Amino acid sequence: MILDGKQLAQQLKEAMREQVAALAKQYGRKPCLNVIIVGENPASMAYVQNKIKATEYCGFDGELIQLPESTSQEELLRIIRECNANPTVDGILVQLPLPKHIDEQAVIETIDPDKDVDGFHPSNVAKLWLNQPTIVPCTPMGIMALLEHSHTPLEGRHAVVVGRSNIVGKPIAKLLLDKNCTVTIAHSRTADLGAVCREADILVVAVGRPRIITGEMVKPGATVIDVGINRTDNGKLVGDVDFESVAPVAGAITPVPGGVGPMTITMLMHNTIQCFQKRINK
Repeated sequence: MILDGKQLAQQLKEAMREQVAALAKQYGRKPCLNVIIVGENPASMAYVQNKIKATEYCGFDGELIQLPESTSQEELLRIIRECNANPTVDGILVQLPLPKHIDEQAVIETIDPDKDVDGFHPSNVAKLWLNQPTIVPCTPMGIMALLEHSHTPLEGRHAVVVGRSNIVGKPIAKLLLDKNCTVTIAHSRTADLGAVCREADILVVAVGRPRIITGEMVKPGATVIDVGINRTDNGKLVGDVDFESVAPVAGAITPVPGGVGPMTITMLMHNTIQCFQKRINK
């Protein structure tokens, strides 16, 4: 089974479009997302354009704030605080990575936790691990939506997450744990990574290394979620999973592109609506 994130994302965005129209009618304004990008990193620019397209499709208000590479940390923090103070702004997204002279953690911590659509602020991370209502990071939430939509059994299953980032690896491990999976977190220093991966009923790979997972590392019938997006020397987009060798072994697999990526952007829209509703009902 191919887990088609593009198709599911479109279905969810259509529902959100209707929801946004209803919210605008009820409250007299639409959810508003401000997106901030510093510099002209080509990959970041492409991601931002896709996010802006999604906001326009769903009917949000918002602003794209493009800043030069030379922007100081102080100036960026000042702009974020302005967005924090603006009562019509519901969500703030600062596109990562940032230029090396800017402290990413300082930027994340400056965003109002109630407007933190990425779910990266320490208070939102803490609430996730404490089982309190919070904003969940977009990629892990998108993965869970794909698993739910495909009716993948989770309770009692062994999930292996390859990657331990704060953005994907750790939060997806927590969400799988919440669904009563037995969860193993593996990484680049894991001894005999292949043996660990072969134990997985659900294998989530998010390490940023092209085709690191091959067919002989996958349990027959496993569900394989490939979070990686890598560009080869010839310009082709490939995942962290070697699709050609893994697809015949897996029971279900996400393609790259068209798997997790579209779901990440769709969950950003979901989080913006969530931030709007939380703030409007305060």
